[in-house]
Amino acid sequence: MSLGLLILRVLLAALLFGHATQKLRGWFGGAGLVGTGVAFERLGFVPGARMALVAGLAELTGAASIATGLLTPAGCAVVVGTVTVAAVANSTNGFWAQRGGCEVPFWYGAVAAVLGFTGPGPWSLDTTLGLDNLSGSAQGLAALALGLLASVVPLTARARVLRERAGAPEADGCESPRAAGRSRWKLRVSRSIK
Repeated sequence: MSLGLLILRVLLAALLFGHATQKLRGWFGGAGLVGTGVAFERLGFVPGARMALVAGLAELTGAASIATGLLTPAGCAVVVGTVTVAAVANSTNGFWAQRGGCEVPFWYGAVAAVLGFTGPGPWSLDTTLGLDNLSGSAQGLAALALGLLASVVPLTARARVLRERAGAPEADGCESPRAAGRSRWKLRVSRSIK
């Protein structure tokens, strides 16, 4: 079980690192802060570049915590909060990732939540530093609740922006999140056909 938890932690952290650096640096085919900021603004996260920076830094922080097993419940809470925001924003496209849905952020959040309950295992800095009492049901519930609670602030701000846009349709030239998702999906399909 120790090796399994280590592998799970490292894999999740590597994927989070990839997503973070797509946003922050444009690595792995990402759009960088400017491009991601534009996409975030279309989804209702304003100002987009600042929100992309916050999301990328949160993913990096969560990835570092989970990979090293240091303050694992806190790192799991950061990941749960960040990917909950992403899941809600993409949920207008359904669940499955092939249509731009919330499958991937949901899965990352689920794995992070589970690690909040199990703890990082013996091969971690939490264990090395004697912080291995940070795992268990209470800590897992606290990480999950804190992550979900943290997602309320950006989601509430986004809902306000979307309500304002609905009151002035097409005034700012932005597509609705559903239309933006369909456009992204059509673009992916057309690229895969070529």
